[in-house]
Amino acid sequence: MRWKDGRRSSNIEDRRGRRIPGGVKGGGIGIILLALVGMYFGIDPSLILNMGENMQSAPSSSTRSAQPTAREQQEADFVAVVLADTEDVWSEVFKEMGGTYKKPPLVLFTGAVQSACGFAQAAMGPFYCPGDQKVYIDLAFYDDLKNQLGSPGDFAQAYVVAHEIGHHVQKLLGISDQVHELQRKLSKKEYNKVSVRLELQADCFAGVWANRANRMRQILEPGDIEEALNAASHIGDDRLQKQSRGYVTPDSFTHGSSAQRVRWFKRGFSSGDINTCDTFDAREL
Repeated sequence: MRWKDGRRSSNIEDRRGRRIPGGVKGGGIGIILLALVGMYFGIDPSLILNMGENMQSAPSSSTRSAQPTAREQQEADFVAVVLADTEDVWSEVFKEMGGTYKKPPLVLFTGAVQSACGFAQAAMGPFYCPGDQKVYIDLAFYDDLKNQLGSPGDFAQAYVVAHEIGHHVQKLLGISDQVHELQRKLSKKEYNKVSVRLELQADCFAGVWANRANRMRQILEPGDIEEALNAASHIGDDRLQKQSRGYVTPDSFTHGSSAQRVRWFKRGFSSGDINTCDTFDAREL
């Protein structure tokens, strides 16, 4: 991915190395669930809140050196460029729709972080919090993406950010609020089906971003799209469940299968049109 000459967004909150009062909550099965959910990129922040109600206090997160290493600084620069590209793309899209795009802050943190959606561990992975309309990411996740999920490459990393920004777009369009309102009305099984459609739409929005960012700034290099598709295929509910417990339970899917995530990213990338991302009316995912 051609990124080094790109604009760096100033909409970054760097909280790396800060100590969080109170620290991580929960233990045992709760932590396992958090870690599993965190492997999915588009974590539903309401899960954090619901789990937090029944969790107990534990030691606070540790601090680290205030001075980032050269590698850490490069990773932060990369995220700032990707965020800037999302700002440019979605500002253009919203302008075409007659609206104005509200740029979300992106929070870099180490180990754990406090958000409007509650306390979150790095093990939960990157997430978007609709309560404060911010994206949160511990850059150490990129090591897990490469080493544990088998998804190396800078464009795979960009896809992570683009997916979370996709949730912000859903928030601005009122989509996520409508979906989360259904949580009180539907059974867990039925709500999971709606959640899958929400996540697949965020994947499609990530594809729209990739298409338009490349048109604006020619960011793509050979193999980049394959990196994104590889990442999408490695974070499907079916693949993650198979890896974690040896079997698959489709009724518990919340983010979609590997094939579905790949399909909807490709649809967004092929069209560059947000109107092709209506997963809620799609007969087949």
